[in-house]
Amino acid sequence: MSVSTITPWVVGNWKMNPMQADAQALVQNFKDLLESAPVSTENCHLGVAPTTLALTQIQTAFASANRPVYTVAQDVSRISGTGAYTGEVSAELLADSQIRYVLIGHSERREIFAESSQILNAKIKNALNAGLTVIYCVGESLEQREAGQAEAVVLQQICDIATVVAGEQWKNIVIAYEPIWAIGTGKTASPEDAQAMHAQIRQGLSQITGYAATMAILYGGSVKPENAVELAACPDINGALVGGASLNAESFHQIAQAFANTQ
Repeated sequence: MSVSTITPWVVGNWKMNPMQADAQALVQNFKDLLESAPVSTENCHLGVAPTTLALTQIQTAFASANRPVYTVAQDVSRISGTGAYTGEVSAELLADSQIRYVLIGHSERREIFAESSQILNAKIKNALNAGLTVIYCVGESLEQREAGQAEAVVLQQICDIATVVAGEQWKNIVIAYEPIWAIGTGKTASPEDAQAMHAQIRQGLSQITGYAATMAILYGGSVKPENAVELAACPDINGALVGGASLNAESFHQIAQAFANTQ
């Protein structure tokens, strides 16, 4: 099942970067590039995921851009509402600050912070109930790929959330496939391998929801201008979740152009 009519997403995951002054300069540089070489809103959704500390500041900075650049939270609490939960930021608090998008399930959260499927499901449930759109990350390790388990692992991660995502809520899910072995390593799945996995993900989604054909599936894992055009040409790759390259305005702009130009 190949889909080429989905408007792609290009989202920059800044992770635990950068310092405040550098973040402001990065936003201004990107806004300037959008002025000089526009990226059509109709051809590409754009977003950036700064640290929680910078969410509203970056949101305000992008408000004067010549097109929407959505602000994406890197994480959300598994606890809803408000209360005595030191250090937590709930989905309701994000929504109250007009943050409408959130990353959930990134491999760094799964591996470094031991987030289980139960924890991720609680986060997804809270996010959807608060009206947020979830960018749900899936991916396999190098050992799992070499053992021939890549598809099974990724499809299980998709199935894991089916217990908390129902009906029209699937319209508020974006999938981001990030092979763990390609995150921050400079290694990238070949366009053929990435397309094959994306097609499998879409096929798996079709067994769960009727919205599979219209869901965006992004690729992440050392995406850079040098490989963005090839990745963007793949029919089931509907955008990119960009790590290190999103900390350089020129690189991020070039990746956005690559995906926008496929439409």
